[in-house]
Amino acid sequence: MMLPFTVPVLLLLSAAVDAAAADLSVPEASLHPKLGLRDVGGGPARSLPASPTASRFHVRPRNEYASTGIALARSAEEPTAVAEDESRHRGGGFQMVQWEWSYVQTPYIIAIWILVASVAKILFHFSQRFTTVVPESCMLILLGLVLGGIVLLASKKQLYQLEPGLFFLFLLPTIVGDAGYFMPARLFFDNLGAILLYAVVGTLWNAFCTGFCLYGAKYMGVIDEKVQAGLMEFLLFGALISAVDPVAVLAVFEEVHVNETLFIIVFGESLVNDAVTVVLYKVYMSFVEVGPENVQTADYFKGVASFLIVSIGGTLVGLIFAALLAFITRFTKRVRIIEPLFVFLMVYLAYLTAELFSLSAILSMTFCGIGCNKYVEANISQKSRTTVKYTMKTLASIAETIIFIFLGISAVDKTKWAWDTGLISCTLIFIFVFRALGVVMQTWVLNRFRLVPLDRIDQVVMSYGGLRGAVAFALVVLLDDAQVPAKDYFVATTIIVVFFTVMFQGLTIKPLVNWLKVPRATNRKPTINEEIHERAFDHCLTAVEDIAGLNGYHHWRDKWEQFDKNYLSKLLLRKSVYRKSELWEAYQKINIRDAISVIDQGGNVLTSARFSLPSMASRTSFQEVTNVTNYLRENGSGVCLDLQVIDNVSGAKVEEESETHHFLAGNLYKPRRRYQSHYSRHFMTPGEHERQDREIFQRNMKSRMETFKTTRHKRHSHKKDRSQKKAGTPPISTRLEY
Repeated sequence: MMLPFTVPVLLLLSAAVDAAAADLSVPEASLHPKLGLRDVGGGPARSLPASPTASRFHVRPRNEYASTGIALARSAEEPTAVAEDESRHRGGGFQMVQWEWSYVQTPYIIAIWILVASVAKILFHFSQRFTTVVPESCMLILLGLVLGGIVLLASKKQLYQLEPGLFFLFLLPTIVGDAGYFMPARLFFDNLGAILLYAVVGTLWNAFCTGFCLYGAKYMGVIDEKVQAGLMEFLLFGALISAVDPVAVLAVFEEVHVNETLFIIVFGESLVNDAVTVVLYKVYMSFVEVGPENVQTADYFKGVASFLIVSIGGTLVGLIFAALLAFITRFTKRVRIIEPLFVFLMVYLAYLTAELFSLSAILSMTFCGIGCNKYVEANISQKSRTTVKYTMKTLASIAETIIFIFLGISAVDKTKWAWDTGLISCTLIFIFVFRALGVVMQTWVLNRFRLVPLDRIDQVVMSYGGLRGAVAFALVVLLDDAQVPAKDYFVATTIIVVFFTVMFQGLTIKPLVNWLKVPRATNRKPTINEEIHERAFDHCLTAVEDIAGLNGYHHWRDKWEQFDKNYLSKLLLRKSVYRKSELWEAYQKINIRDAISVIDQGGNVLTSARFSLPSMASRTSFQEVTNVTNYLRENGSGVCLDLQVIDNVSGAKVEEESETHHFLAGNLYKPRRRYQSHYSRHFMTPGEHERQDREIFQRNMKSRMETFKTTRHKRHSHKKDRSQKKAGTPPISTRLEY
């Protein structure tokens, strides 16, 4: 189920294969060359070729690696051959225990690296006071530096590298896929204009200004003459160092908890500017290959057309795969177990297909996740939604941990350090100054059209939050030494820039946000009342635009909602889901909430003084009844009714009620349970709590119906008595007394 994500994430850590291959005399055509991890110690370079990722940047591929089937066959046959040689040498005696390191070394080292990364995260979160000050990404980079130093001291050479191919094809998709699938679509499209302006115009501004100013610094003598780079080389370096990195933004901004608008603008910019970075990188690489003197005027227009093709093409690829995924999940009702598999496969195939045609893979995966979320979440079961959610979050967390650790490890490499103080200082100053200037100028233009303008505090946070990360590092490593003689200086400068933005700005951005009193994000879900009024306001604004004769944002959104309701939802949603009334869903959730309240508290309403549910992300107590509705809106009826797993407020009465409820829950339902005598691989049977929830709901509804009938009968009898009294006939009760 997790194959397209799990295996790629694990492959990054198999760098130890090259080191072990030298000691064990494993042939070159075995398993190790296909893993794409370089042996820096002087042997032949056996790195993963840059295709398809490097091919989209027009970088020449390196040595071809062995076929997968041949490599696996050889790696499986080698231990047998060694064992046979040893048995012949010792006279053919039977060995009870054998050393099979060459057979298990790759998965074993992968597991050890993942274990080290996981233990590091656990130890990091032991101290809550420490985690509130230091971001996790900073600690992971420091851990990578320590591990890289240990490896360098032990082997006298750096054995592990963060390879660009593995990063672009396997690690980055897990993070982008998680971010795109769970992207708040309404918030993203409400701020799409600002995101596009910052991503396109802002990235072009930063790239051109940084490249030209670095060339000017070189001309003035600030940068050393040893840095052999011309105008095109500096523009190429400015293009790859100016883009905001999505991995770094996610890692830092999620810990700061800035408000939703700031987060979506900065993070959306980091995703959308991938198209600009790809095009600029390709254009400048082609200019460097042919020589600046051979560049023609038509090449510049081709670059502009290439940007449109890369961005729009990547978006269309993502939307096509989103429609396919939503359509497929219409027919998985009888095979629920494979629903998460389809989600992972189709989202990942959207990324690979965009890479195949040299389009923007990040845009493709982002819009695939945004486009399919509404329909897929409605079609698949609750268990599948939970599986998709936690699997994506887990894989994204693992990939992020590996990226930052190996950024630190890759920095401990003497071959990468070609230091030039002038180049490093000028780069840091230029990217910070031009980022701030670009944000101020673009925000001034945006605020003339925005209903809620971005104030100066927001602009400071956006300027300070332009973080660089592994994307810039992977791109600079892809440069060719023969075409870009200053590659070593660019690599060292990129490492310094990444460390400075992630560590220094990451450490200081939280105090800056606190000092500026930036509004923070809230985990509270909108109530039903708020949702109704929000829709009412949307309709009112749409009507105002229609009356004024303007085809504005609300007008087109209303048109899209009508198109979605009349065509897309009928095509992509299951009929049972499409025909279900929203009022009926809300009524059912309210009934489930009331049933839980009756069972848990004897008819009393849940309050914050009673308990808080542990499955909430913030673990905050409920403040009012509507918060229970919010919880049920997010999680459906899968609420645990066992008070033993709920964090109760200390008190003798609460503990006594908890024990009583636990005893009743464990014994009351046993005679009523129905066990299925068969097993099927194609669906998962409902759990114990689901059966209990359903039974409680049915009891509550039956009780309500009986109460309703009794009340109605009393009202009818009372009306009949009054009518008889007016007619002069004594009531029934009076006649019975006589």
